[in-house]
This record gives sequence, structure tokens and C-alpha cells, in this order.
Amino acid sequence: MQVKLNSDERIDQLYSKNISIIQSSHVFSFSLDAVLLADFVRTNGHKTRQVVDLCAGNGAIGLFLSEKTAAHITMIEIQPKLADMATRSIKLNDLGSQISVVNDDLKNATAYLKKDSVDIVACNPPYFVNYETSVKNPNQYLAIARHEIKTNLNEIVKVSADLLKMNAKLFMVYRPDRLTDLMVSLRENRIEPKKLRFVRPRIGMEANMVLIEAIKDGKPDGLKVLADLIAYDGDHYTDEVKKMLYGQDK
Repeated sequence: MQVKLNSDERIDQLYSKNISIIQSSHVFSFSLDAVLLADFVRTNGHKTRQVVDLCAGNGAIGLFLSEKTAAHITMIEIQPKLADMATRSIKLNDLGSQISVVNDDLKNATAYLKKDSVDIVACNPPYFVNYETSVKNPNQYLAIARHEIKTNLNEIVKVSADLLKMNAKLFMVYRPDRLTDLMVSLRENRIEPKKLRFVRPRIGMEANMVLIEAIKDGKPDGLKVLADLIAYDGDHYTDEVKKMLYGQDK
């Protein structure tokens, strides 16, 4: 399906999912963390009926998840330009019957979705605390995507807890240096971390991302730390990452 592109926009492809997505050099484009998170999310067949993508940006994660589930996916994004790009990418992929976009502050999520009604929340949030001394990108779209300017970790976790059913799951990608903050916030909001997977750029390097699966009202303890995901073998993606990006036969 054809859609109108603005002068700064292009169409990129995630070949493993046969998904096209509208991107722009002027805003924050999806990167490897979005692909890793979408791959990490585990759906539960027909029992998964409602999925929410918080801090949705231009819609990459929700679009990537559309091939994993028949559930309805609601993207929530505060920035109008990014919400518009996500809406047109949905149309581009003919997914209007499965995915919808809410252009609003995520703290208002329960005005659009009933509390305790969602099976999965996925979120690739801003990673950095918005200190007064923080050096921020002069591009407002990049600054909002990277720093906690419009929301923060505790608000994201609280909204997730409000949306999720009992025993429903939250999936996030985050920074290891803020993992303690995340764990504290999860437990304070009745969400119990169950699986962690650290992502390292190369073997022997420190992790620069961590993937988290957590369950609302889950039993305490029982946290599993999965084998590390290695992004690069030398100058090339590892086979595991290549499969996520290009599919089995690439």
C-alpha cells in the first residue's frame, strides 16, 4: 500500500519480518535494541489478545511484533511527528486492523485502555536520567528519545502495572548501569523480574544493554539470567543477530 513520504523520510526494511518502516534522518530511528526487544518478547498464542508498545517512537517494535501475534497492538507515543510516522507505517504494511496508535502522554494510557486488561507491555524507554547537567542532543526528537524529559522509569513501570493483567508480562530493553533502579521500581509496582539477558557488543566487552522479562504479581525469586547475546563477531553481526535482522536464509 502506498503512503505519502515527507522530504526527510525514507522507507527501511526489516527483512526477517517482511516489515517496511518509515524513518527520517531528523528523528530517532529504530536501532538494534528495538530488534532485540521484539525478538525477546514471548507471546502466548491465542491467549495473547492485547499488546501495548510504550514509548513507541516511529512504531518499530509494534510493527515487528505484528508477525508474532494476532493480538491487537496499541502503540503509545507522545511526539506527534513520530506518531504520524508510525500511523503511516501501519498503513504501508496494511496492518490497520491489528495496530492502532495513541498520540498522547503514556501517563494517560488508562484513558484509552482498561486497567488490568493487557497481556503484554513492551517498552524501549529513554535510558538516561534528565539531570540539569546532562548534555542533551539539540535535536528535540533525539533528546526526548534518549533522556527522561517527557517520562521516567518509575512512571513507565507504574503505567505498565496499571495496564497489565495479573500474571501478564512486561518486556523491556534497558541499560545495565541502571539495572538496580529498574529492579527496585519493578518490585515497588508489583512486577517481578523473571528473566534477564545481557547484550555485549563483542565477546569480552562489558554489556551495553539488558533485556528483561517480568511478571505482574509474579512470585518473588526464581530470576533466571540467560546466556549473553553477543552482537558482533569481529566487524560483522553474529549469526544470532543476522537471523533477527535478515531471516534464516540470509
